[in-house]
Amino acid sequence: METADGRQAGAMVAPSLLAADRMHFGRELESVADADYLHVDVMDGHFVPPIAFGAIDVRSVAAASQVPLDVHLMVDNPDECIDQYLDTEARIVTFHWEAATHAHRLVEKTHQAGKLSGVALNPATPPEALRELLRWVDLVLVMTVDPGYGGQGIVEGSRDKVARTSRLCRELGVSPIIEVDGGVKTDNAGTLAAAGASLLVAGSAVFGREDRAAAIHELRLAAQEG
Repeated sequence: METADGRQAGAMVAPSLLAADRMHFGRELESVADADYLHVDVMDGHFVPPIAFGAIDVRSVAAASQVPLDVHLMVDNPDECIDQYLDTEARIVTFHWEAATHAHRLVEKTHQAGKLSGVALNPATPPEALRELLRWVDLVLVMTVDPGYGGQGIVEGSRDKVARTSRLCRELGVSPIIEVDGGVKTDNAGTLAAAGASLLVAGSAVFGREDRAAAIHELRLAAQEG
């Protein structure tokens, strides 16, 4: 099975650059060159407490790596700031359902810019909130931790939420990429994939290992077995 952009589903991995060593960023990007995507968290200090990565950073990463970019806007004003990220080389641009005033308009703008459009859900937001939007989006990002900080453990009930998201998509006859972000490791990658996740964001599970290529391979393998 293929995803909305033609990439193989079921075992895709996106290392989260939030966990990378910013003092040796070029070397870090080289170490994950065989990933399916690079996950770039944009944090504004309002929607989430930290501040990390802006449009200039996204352009810098795109210039230094051939891996497609998966940009996740953890901002409280996506309606106002999304244009600057649509003007980058990002492949996917995802906004949070909880922060969007005009979600459909954001999806349309993203598509008009030639990008895949994603919508993210915080742990407390049910998948059913997306019923009217799912027919248009290319990706649903199920946050499996409260957004803002790396290294957290996965929230209890996350597998069930991924499964509910997958069931809702099947009910509506749509097949967006289902992405999970937070606490992803080899010991839960299979369970999440079995529930319907096709893109796994991993921070410390990749950048916490000396051999990043092996870490990515092991996550893909665990997901495939799941």
